[in-house]
Amino acid sequence: MSPGAGPNGLLLIDKPGGSTSHDAVATVRRALGTKKVGHAGTLDPMATGLLVMGVGRGTRLLRFLGDQVKTYVGSFRLGIETDTLDAEGTVTRRTPVEEMAEEQVVAAMSLLEGDLLQRPPAYSAVKVGGRKLYEAARHGETIHASPRAIRVERFELAMFASPDVDFVVRCSGGTYVRMLAADVGARLGCGAHLTRLRRTAIGSFDVAAARPPEDPGELLPLEQAVAHLPRVELQPDEAVAVSHGRILGPAGLVGPYAVFAPDGRVLGVYRDEGAKAKPEVILAPA
Repeated sequence: MSPGAGPNGLLLIDKPGGSTSHDAVATVRRALGTKKVGHAGTLDPMATGLLVMGVGRGTRLLRFLGDQVKTYVGSFRLGIETDTLDAEGTVTRRTPVEEMAEEQVVAAMSLLEGDLLQRPPAYSAVKVGGRKLYEAARHGETIHASPRAIRVERFELAMFASPDVDFVVRCSGGTYVRMLAADVGARLGCGAHLTRLRRTAIGSFDVAAARPPEDPGELLPLEQAVAHLPRVELQPDEAVAVSHGRILGPAGLVGPYAVFAPDGRVLGVYRDEGAKAKPEVILAPA
């Protein structure tokens, strides 16, 4: 079988609650009869919604989707804190929620918009010293990961029926929404935990077009995985060079950019480094 044989492309999957992102990948693998399937942007088991999956050569492009802005809808409950910061954890503290004005909740949420530093929660897969935080937490150990830069473009109240808060958040990749919920509770002095979360969009991909893992539908073309990157059209000789992973002349662009053959096929992703352009991903022969 040739290197490019088999299914190649993207899938938009609507992950159900109660299953891991890896479970969804395994289901898609069975449905398509191929092992080469991966996903961009993990969802916790409790969460539902959009997973962008790569199939075949599409798996090589998933890392370029990680920084795409993500949109979620969800709910959190004031007055109850848990060790995992969501409804799947053990309750660690209860605080009576006095008469809380909607304006107070809105004000606390608005303070979490913009550029922030966020420390990953104890129950997360982030590694410190080679150990995953959640593994240490399950053994009663506390390990702190370094804060990470995130951006919250929008964190808005959708409905408030105390003690429950429905919200919409649009944020950068790598943002822990349950930390945002906990931070609102901390600012209000009563604590909070996430009770519902659904991812509705990743960049231009929308959950409305997603399908269940067991019935993934038609593959989207590879080109859609790099549609958000700058596009560089290659000459025929450059396309041949790219197919061999060779260095090109710089395109004068900042960050990664997709390179396309004269016939419109995406051949790979390059990045300028000084006077040269070096390949980050090579997809196909010219």
